[in-house]
Amino acid sequence: MRVDLFEFDLPRDRIALHPASPRESANLLVVNDDLADLQVRDLPDLVRAGDVMVFNDTRVIPARLKGRRGDARIEVTLHQQVGGGEWKAFARPAKRLKAGQQIVFDGGLTATVNAREAGEVSLTFDQRGDSFWNILDTAGQMPLPPYIGRDKTGDPRDQQDYQTIYARDPGAVAAPTAGLHFTEALFDALDAKGVKRVFSTLHVGAGTFLPVTVDDTDDHVMHAEHGHLSAGCAAVINEARRAGGRVIAVGSTSLRLLEAACDDTGRLHKFDDDIDLFAVPGYRFKAVDMMLTNFHLPRSTLFMLVSAFCGVGRMQKAYRHAIDNDYRFYSYGDACLLTREQGDQG
Repeated sequence: MRVDLFEFDLPRDRIALHPASPRESANLLVVNDDLADLQVRDLPDLVRAGDVMVFNDTRVIPARLKGRRGDARIEVTLHQQVGGGEWKAFARPAKRLKAGQQIVFDGGLTATVNAREAGEVSLTFDQRGDSFWNILDTAGQMPLPPYIGRDKTGDPRDQQDYQTIYARDPGAVAAPTAGLHFTEALFDALDAKGVKRVFSTLHVGAGTFLPVTVDDTDDHVMHAEHGHLSAGCAAVINEARRAGGRVIAVGSTSLRLLEAACDDTGRLHKFDDDIDLFAVPGYRFKAVDMMLTNFHLPRSTLFMLVSAFCGVGRMQKAYRHAIDNDYRFYSYGDACLLTREQGDQG
């Protein structure tokens, strides 16, 4: 499928530099055959008792580190934990890094370069466990997406703003941004409506920032991300669906995990593995009925995914409406609630 089918022009001033406050005051575009302009706080009016909402409880780590190799300044962004103190990272500048060299980072972390390929390096850190995480929390910076056009050192508020209130399992280098809209008050309102709440984990990787540079979707290679769905959570979702409830994925990360954990009959199973799902129009969704998601970049795999889920025509109409009506885009922006396009979907 041609990638330019997913191109659109977005005025620069539509890109949100900070989130709405309070979080649930963000705009919400409800996308069905018609469009409705609401706010995220109206979500309890759009769901039913017995529905189940699936959230991603990954925790964003302050993955951007500054350091030195000798006199040379080095900046790395961690993007995948391999194990045993080893991480894959993007490095700047990377071309002079060689295996065996050491980088001393702010805060006292030291890493040895294992290998380098183009701008990506493999590093092994001298600290493990709580010691590593404690230093990272102090010395690292939140890895704000490159399209947030302000000082890359960020804002002290980003430590809270770029984290869901239910973040638990550290490992993501990008936030599951649909979840940023939720507050305890909104959870209370959803509980009162009788909506079930389930938490899964998918550690969002830096590949989520990468544009699709090929001309045809068949030629794009997805970066894998690790996901986990417990047997207990799968059982809750299966029972909700059996009883007539709808499965609502909060964010594309939750949707991708549910699709990976679902068999061809629509039944969820325990899952703990890497995911490289790339859904384009024509993909048959099995696990999810609705999804809450933010507004995505043109030519991005995420815009392709929502077009596959809700329909290309619907999403083109929705994005034109959002741009014309001053909706805020991307990580700190507004949200839309999508219903899966019917037809021959599974």
